[in-house]
Amino acid sequence: MTDTSVSELSFEQAMAELEKVVGQLERGDVALEESIALYERGAELKKRCEAKLKEAEEKVAAITLDGDGNATGLKPAEGL
Repeated sequence: MTDTSVSELSFEQAMAELEKVVGQLERGDVALEESIALYERGAELKKRCEAKLKEAEEKVAAITLDGDGNATGLKPAEGL
């Protein structure tokens, strides 16, 4: 587990750390207090990954295509 703020992590960094957290919890070889801290960090990482995926979906949805399937422009997604 790193001390880096979850809000500073890229999607890939958050996903990699989340996989490590899940692995540690599944092995069950950590003390109860550490398990609780890992679970809390994992919940934050999951939320970060979901937010980054939603951002990406909104950006993709903002691209408009013409009849030939060519990108004709971008529409700004709300909040971006």
